[in-house]
Amino acid sequence: MEKCDVAIVGAGPYGLSAAAHLRRLKGLDIRLLGEPMSFWERHMPKEMLLRSPWVASHIADPSEQLTLDTYRRVNGNRQLAYPVPVKDFINYGHWFHRQLAVPTDPRKVTRIDLASGGYRLSLEGGEELEAGRVVVAGGIQPFAHRPKIFADLPTSLVTHTSEQVDYANLREKETLVIGAGQSALEAAAFLHKAGAYVEVLVRNSTVHWLGHRAWMHKKPISWFFYGRADVGPAGVSLAVQRPNLFRRLPRRIQEWWGIRAIRPAVSHRLAPYAGYLPTHTGRFPVQADVDGDRLRVRLNDGTERCVDHVVLGTGYRVNIALYPFLSSEVLQRVERINGFPRLDAGFESSLPGLHFLGAPAAWSFGPLMRFVAGTEFASPTLARGILRKARGRRFYAVCSLVQSRGNLREGPSNPLA
Repeated sequence: MEKCDVAIVGAGPYGLSAAAHLRRLKGLDIRLLGEPMSFWERHMPKEMLLRSPWVASHIADPSEQLTLDTYRRVNGNRQLAYPVPVKDFINYGHWFHRQLAVPTDPRKVTRIDLASGGYRLSLEGGEELEAGRVVVAGGIQPFAHRPKIFADLPTSLVTHTSEQVDYANLREKETLVIGAGQSALEAAAFLHKAGAYVEVLVRNSTVHWLGHRAWMHKKPISWFFYGRADVGPAGVSLAVQRPNLFRRLPRRIQEWWGIRAIRPAVSHRLAPYAGYLPTHTGRFPVQADVDGDRLRVRLNDGTERCVDHVVLGTGYRVNIALYPFLSSEVLQRVERINGFPRLDAGFESSLPGLHFLGAPAAWSFGPLMRFVAGTEFASPTLARGILRKARGRRFYAVCSLVQSRGNLREGPSNPLA
């Protein structure tokens, strides 16, 4: 059985960034497990544009040499500009991975179990790997939220936005989009372009548009209101940008500001579509039933819609128990709050040697961890934490050795004491 010091599960932006930082630690044997950028390739619409600013879309590396700016200068990418098309971001992720030259196994991890001195990881095909530490960067796809009334309905009638890469198959279909955020309104726009008949239901009383206060985002003064990642409203964004500060705030403030930072919101770039997309605020489904090859949906106002398909722009709800590879024994030993693992300052869970990055780290470090921009903080912090633990073990081992040698020298005289 192969062995390594650290196994990174997941090869999206957080997994790639973690590998970039951990490979700099001398003598540390790491393995990157998973297909690079697979979530972005298989679960993001092909025409999507990144909502995050250019400076917040880099995958962090310790030398700051693998940025989007560097990528734009090489291989004929000079046309790359903001907003970044998702296909270009995917290519950037693959380029980032090629620069790392880190041992990578594209097979999925099917199970993580406890083992003596660490963890045993089972891979597709039946092979196993032992690791002293595991960094879970498994992404958010398992957390895609489907309201209960749609939970058991077939994907031929109901899909989550993360399950729709191309909307051409819904051409001339009557489609209901549910949600008030970027993914919902973006899906509605793509459906309209594909020739579907679209109607949008928004539970909230209004759609929250981003960028309506453009003057506050101007370069000379934007630093006064917003963090680099531009996550959250003015002022709150500055605290969100500093996870070590955010995690030290009173929990009630963290929760309030965290909700405000990730509330459903839509980029102003989609505003032109608002004029011809039928959108109903204060409306949401309360019942859904299959009606032949269609779906009959009853709304909270008593009206009904009979449609060919429903697209759920209902976001993601973190619950690490939904990761299919974590064994029950591992889960039982991880302290969780509302599905999130409680993490220490080095992103380590209550189970020694098991770390979590990305959205699962949001309860401990704030909403920045839900965005690519969070790699700038998470990866070096993880590396420092692992290095600190490694040095601590070496120091303890040296002390134990010195003590044992001292005891051996003192041994013969002890009976005479």
